[in-house]
Amino acid sequence: MSDKEMSFWDHLEEFRWTLIRIIGIVSGLTIVGLIIMPHIFDSIILAPKSSDFITYRFMENIGKYVPFLPDFSADSFNVKILNINMPTQFITYISTSFAFGVLFSIPFILYELWRFISPALYENEMKGIKRAFGFGGIMFVLGCSVGYFIVFPLIFRFLITFELSSEIENMLSLDSYMSNFYTLILIMGIVFELPLVFWLLSNLGLIYRSFFRKYRRHAIVGALLLAAIITPSGDPFSLFVVTMPLYFLWELSALLVKKDPPLEVNLPTTFE
Repeated sequence: MSDKEMSFWDHLEEFRWTLIRIIGIVSGLTIVGLIIMPHIFDSIILAPKSSDFITYRFMENIGKYVPFLPDFSADSFNVKILNINMPTQFITYISTSFAFGVLFSIPFILYELWRFISPALYENEMKGIKRAFGFGGIMFVLGCSVGYFIVFPLIFRFLITFELSSEIENMLSLDSYMSNFYTLILIMGIVFELPLVFWLLSNLGLIYRSFFRKYRRHAIVGALLLAAIITPSGDPFSLFVVTMPLYFLWELSALLVKKDPPLEVNLPTTFE
């Protein structure tokens, strides 16, 4: 802990400056987003609607050797996104630029939060919390990447090509596309924080490594069920692709939590 004791108002003042610095960096990066968004919106945000998206090209190449995969060829996929509300394009421009600012501010935000709480921690606590902040940030970005490259494209491709009747033409609104885009990627970012949650529970003495050995089979079934919900297409390859990252989180959590404490053996007391 810090040698210099701070009053409540000192802490409040320090917290105010922490918030000011966070708002400043988020605002600055949001301005950067406003500048570059018109140049990257088509190639990044709207990329999954194109048959040239990297995930679809990978699936198409795999499909040449795996016959049970759905058709990912370019001829069977054509999406047009429509804007049906006058302010939607402008609102999307602002909100996407802000999301860009927040996402790329995460390392700085975590650093500022660390600076604020670190004086109140003991040396042994500082090491653990520092690792937790760094690990949590990395896992969130990794989860968002899985959402962008795997989960969202697979769900989007299936739902937009699903046909209840040949009389119905699929047309997608910009609102609907962006809502699902943000939601699925954010959900995967949050799901990838599960190892951090298990690590914190372990440090509180609520969970140990034996828990993961005991419920490993349940975790496999749970990952499959969650993958089946996330990927409504139901084809084996898509299920496998989504299940593997989810199950990976379970095994990673098992490595991060504490080992079981040694059992206390109560020896019988002998009396002379």
